[in-house]
Amino acid sequence: MISWSAAQVAEAAGATLVGAAEGGPTRAVVDTRALQPGDLFVGLVGEHVDGGRFAQQALDAGAWGVLVTPQHAPNGLTLSAEDPLAALQRLANAWRRELDPAVIGVTGSVGKTSTKELIAALIAPHRRVAANPANYNTEIGLPLAVLAAPEGTEVLVLEMGMRGFGQIDELARIAEPDVGVITNIGPVHLELVGSLAGVAQAKAELLKHVPIAIVPADAPELEPYLTDDLDVVRFGTDVFLEDFDPPHVTIVARELRVELDVPFTARHQLVNLLAAVAAAQALGVEPNGRVEVSFGALRGERVDLPSGVTIINDCYNANPLSMRAALDDLSTQAPTGRRIAVLGDMLELGAGAEEAHREIGAYASAAAVNVLVAVGPLSTLMHIDGETHHVPDAHAAAELVRELVAPGDIVLVKASRGIGLETVAEALTRG
Repeated sequence: MISWSAAQVAEAAGATLVGAAEGGPTRAVVDTRALQPGDLFVGLVGEHVDGGRFAQQALDAGAWGVLVTPQHAPNGLTLSAEDPLAALQRLANAWRRELDPAVIGVTGSVGKTSTKELIAALIAPHRRVAANPANYNTEIGLPLAVLAAPEGTEVLVLEMGMRGFGQIDELARIAEPDVGVITNIGPVHLELVGSLAGVAQAKAELLKHVPIAIVPADAPELEPYLTDDLDVVRFGTDVFLEDFDPPHVTIVARELRVELDVPFTARHQLVNLLAAVAAAQALGVEPNGRVEVSFGALRGERVDLPSGVTIINDCYNANPLSMRAALDDLSTQAPTGRRIAVLGDMLELGAGAEEAHREIGAYASAAAVNVLVAVGPLSTLMHIDGETHHVPDAHAAAELVRELVAPGDIVLVKASRGIGLETVAEALTRG
């Protein structure tokens, strides 16, 4: 709960206050469907819908108050601002300063959500920690996550998404991070930033706001941004795994030795774990023992079906970097049947999209995929040496894969979120 009076909330948001209420709001929400009594409803001005239209509905549902443009001010406690989003961001920044936690900002082309969850899990036994739920990593979601952090929060772990230049800088100005983590640099959102150098430039906006930077050792594109005033910690694959018998992992790197029980089997998560360990250590936390962590839906979920088929449901998103990592993991599996890869289009890759899809097809073939089901127009460029099928969309893929699979098969399902390949996993689960 935000432990301020209504007047203090209004002042922090730079808004005009009408009405009064006891205490402050529990949190902030931008969707009346998520509203709970005591929440502050923020009516954002959208491209198609002005959320301020729902202000009275929110108050009638028990909202503590509403933050809307003057034209939508209803009867009840109202914070009036010409730009409700900017007011929400100011309020979040003020609450971050009131809490005064150590803030870790996490970004990267892939793995940022898993790394965020790992950092929070490593720190939780030692400090009171909060992190953004799900993918609250945008100019709207991040302030909502900050405002949901309760009093007494000592560490705030905030994932920061990027869709173009300036966005990470905007998020960092709200969060004011103490530690910046960049998981990797890969070909994501190239239609907006042009190249890997552009990706690095956009991600490196985080580094302008922190004294401590945790970065991958194999990302030369970041070197121009690692200035002398930064305390730079590099992590990478020069790690000796003394033991990898999931869920037990012993990591030895230089003078680092960490023994953990972590609930994953995918080796690419180990690199995320290294970044998370470095972030925890930057705050003086030495992680060890069992880690309680959940990576969320559609992010490499392994489902063993009664039919004897195993699904690796990794269809939350995809780009060439994460596709290769998923195929590497699939290649290490030893099914009694076949390795089947259901791979869909990777979106937002710009001019290099066609070549990227051809390369993933070749990579799948080298990764010993027995059957490839390629989904979507770009994926028609994917081929393997073995059995290859091309289908137009997720529904066609679901129908085909249900006919293809047999007991003992292991099925990887992965594509960009817009392809909707969870349909395939759902169809196999239903049987």
